[in-house]
Amino acid sequence: MATSSRESSFSSCASNSDLDDEGVRGTCEDASLCKRFAVSIGYWHDPYIEHLVRQSKERKAPEINRGYFARVHGVSQLIKAFLRKTECHCQILNLGAGMDTTFWKLKDEGLLPNKYFEVDFPMIVTRKLHTIKNKPLLVRPIMELHPEDTLQIDGHMLDSKRYAIIGADLRDLSELEEKLKKCNMNTQLPTLLITECVLVYMTPEQSANLLKWAASSFETAMFINYEQVNMDDRFGQIMIENLRRRQCDLAGVETCKSLESQKERLLLNGWETASAVNMMELYSGLPRAEVNRIESLEFLDELELLEQLMRHYCLCWATRGGQELGLKEITY
Repeated sequence: MATSSRESSFSSCASNSDLDDEGVRGTCEDASLCKRFAVSIGYWHDPYIEHLVRQSKERKAPEINRGYFARVHGVSQLIKAFLRKTECHCQILNLGAGMDTTFWKLKDEGLLPNKYFEVDFPMIVTRKLHTIKNKPLLVRPIMELHPEDTLQIDGHMLDSKRYAIIGADLRDLSELEEKLKKCNMNTQLPTLLITECVLVYMTPEQSANLLKWAASSFETAMFINYEQVNMDDRFGQIMIENLRRRQCDLAGVETCKSLESQKERLLLNGWETASAVNMMELYSGLPRAEVNRIESLEFLDELELLEQLMRHYCLCWATRGGQELGLKEITY
């Protein structure tokens, strides 16, 4: 069972789930630590994560590091494709964002949308806000874009001109929408919504409702979802069992049977186009120079395990409207 402890480490931050909140928050911590470790040994550049996440006391397995590299790279490429198509005249909603640093990295690259929103557990948001307030490297970029001297901030929310963090339950859509609108979400703007290992912790009905809300709320939109796939086989069952032992139930795992089931969920809930690739396919398509660079960082003796892990995660994206922008042309 040595491999099962590694498999769980791909999980990320998620929305509220009554009985399993603590377990789900634990996966958020795991994901943050894994990203911090991968950054520390050179997989990708992120000068901000060290200010939000402590360094792990244990070394992460090479297959985990490569998996996170593929995940971060894939999501980032789709975000930038959307920003290029809209010329940054848009907004981004990162649902279940955890300790994500995308806002700061996009600012550095001159790729900020009109506004960047994050939503997560109130407890996670409180922790992130506390860190931001006490780290000049994090708060300064927010203030540079904010026309007033003070930020609107309380225990579960920060609102500024270009960046907002909101503590909310993704299952309570009326509350979610109310809080987003309070922070000046604009339903007329092209909107990118992102979930990474979030929908899988919601029941199929709850995730369907969220997808329907997203599709019906914005005239022009794109949805990016990263999560498990091919969960019906033995390897998938080991992943499920391992998370259950940590009091973390994959309530939506039935939607993660295949790439087709992932795409079907999007199409059945209001999205006009849907695409999906497993992470092994994505990894195999990375530029050879970049693959050589990351594979030189550390030795991997379990290539089969890497391939198994990668085939059990996928990146999906869907669009609605935006024909004039060419959103349907976005691909990985």
